Amino acid sequence: MKPPRRIRVLIVDDSAVVRRLASDALAADPEIEVVGTAVDPYVAMDMISRQAPDVLTLDLEMPRMDGLTFLRLLMEKRPLPVVVMSSLTQRGSDYALEALRLGAVDVLGKTGTYSIGEIGTQLVEKVKIAANARPRPGGAPLPAPPPSRGAPRAATGGADARALILLGASTGGTEALRDVLTLLPASLPPIAIVQHIPALFSKTFANRLNQLCSLEVREAADGEPLLPGTALVAPGNYHLLVHWRAGRYVAHVTDGPAVWHQRPSVDLLFQSAAEAGAGPHCVAGIMTGMGQDGAEGLRRLRLGGAITFAQDEATSVVFGMPRAALENGATQTLLPLGRIASFLMTQSRMTAGRAPALAPAIPHP
Repeated sequence: MKPPRRIRVLIVDDSAVVRRLASDALAADPEIEVVGTAVDPYVAMDMISRQAPDVLTLDLEMPRMDGLTFLRLLMEKRPLPVVVMSSLTQRGSDYALEALRLGAVDVLGKTGTYSIGEIGTQLVEKVKIAANARPRPGGAPLPAPPPSRGAPRAATGGADARALILLGASTGGTEALRDVLTLLPASLPPIAIVQHIPALFSKTFANRLNQLCSLEVREAADGEPLLPGTALVAPGNYHLLVHWRAGRYVAHVTDGPAVWHQRPSVDLLFQSAAEAGAGPHCVAGIMTGMGQDGAEGLRRLRLGGAITFAQDEATSVVFGMPRAALENGATQTLLPLGRIASFLMTQSRMTAGRAPALAPAIPHP
């Protein structure tokens, strides 16, 4: 029987050290074939035509043409799944998030010194995910900045003080979350978010969202309260949990063991909310991403009375995490990305007073 076709990868990086280490790491996997390396985008363009790679790895800071310009041209003329390799600096974080907006599938943070152990396993995993991903070429234009915000509001009047929105995402999630959060008003209950993202990139991600959203968005800090009109993003390489204390939810940031090879873990966020009794008051969902993280935690929330959803396959860059939540009965409905914001606004008004029992299925759109 003919062996399965290997994933063809082109490495684009101006560093000879990185090209060699990345090549060695990828070539060691039997499912991957390195079809070439390129020192800059001009060489890469010629090699793409000749070698027809399935996936590119791309450095963003290169001579002759920078990686962002090359990525923009690539997505316009010949879209391919791209894994960005970006330095763990403020500028590197800014560039990486812009690359994701332009259509890159994922980003790998790299330090100033390299070894195969530092980049190899993660790079292999991200290349395999990218090979099965649906990139979003071109990137949506950035929306206009929101109107000025006042201080976060405390729950008042008939509002449910225990109301909570929980979101989890991985590959493709930075842009999917942006699409959703920029449509939400500041009048919603507190939001807690786990996005699988490299350490140091999460703060830049949260700050960028904060500039675009009516909600206040920031990286979570240990011990801070979750307030209406505010979204807290788990710091990269740290878990985010929520606890109910003294009449409000409080964030707990911890560096415990990885779950499903992830830290932060969507499962741990969801399970902590279930243990805090959030179920009857909660709307929770899993968005685009590879793997199973979040499925079990979402199931626990649904059993506790939460309203649950997952992003549909057609609009997910990778349908792995939503599929896992669908298959284990955790999600009541599948939603296209364009309907998630309105779903959150509608359903978050329906959680008050729900009994802690299995929430009924909501018909798929």
